[in-house]
Amino acid sequence: MRRKFYDFHVAHDSPIAADALERIGRLYAIEADIRGRPSDERRRVRQARAGPELESLHAWLHKTLTTVSKKSELAVAIRYALSRWAALTRYRDDGRVEIDNNAAERSLRAVALGRKNWLFAGSDDGGERAAAIYSLLGTAKLNSLNVEACLRHVLERLPDHPVNRVDELLPWAIAAELPSLRMAA
Repeated sequence: MRRKFYDFHVAHDSPIAADALERIGRLYAIEADIRGRPSDERRRVRQARAGPELESLHAWLHKTLTTVSKKSELAVAIRYALSRWAALTRYRDDGRVEIDNNAAERSLRAVALGRKNWLFAGSDDGGERAAAIYSLLGTAKLNSLNVEACLRHVLERLPDHPVNRVDELLPWAIAAELPSLRMAA
């Protein structure tokens, strides 16, 4: 939702879009205050602080929609937000859910950037091997491991490692066994 208002504001220096961005920014400020806290605490804070902000934003969107041209890009942005309101506000009542999907989009960026390169994997088997390696590297990142050190660790042990114990070479097992491979915080 934010991106549509941001793009419109950049293109047209719109005070209405700036107002929307300011309102959305207050929601992100609340998230910054509670980042890393337990999910039940995040839910309580969101309901107490973000709930009223969301209600105000919802009312503002409805009111503003009546004041702009129905075919304008701004009306499209407002209707987009209103038509997805239940999904956009779901995070308020579930402390496990993030306010946006930015983390997922960042993690998929490598997939999008590499898509053309994968056309030259050589064969379906080559593509499957590449997918396995990318999965290993992505899981290492998710486990806060130094990806290069993790891959080196796996490749050094793989030739002599028993096939029935391959799970010992998975990133979460390495993270538990070798905390020295963790990325510096």
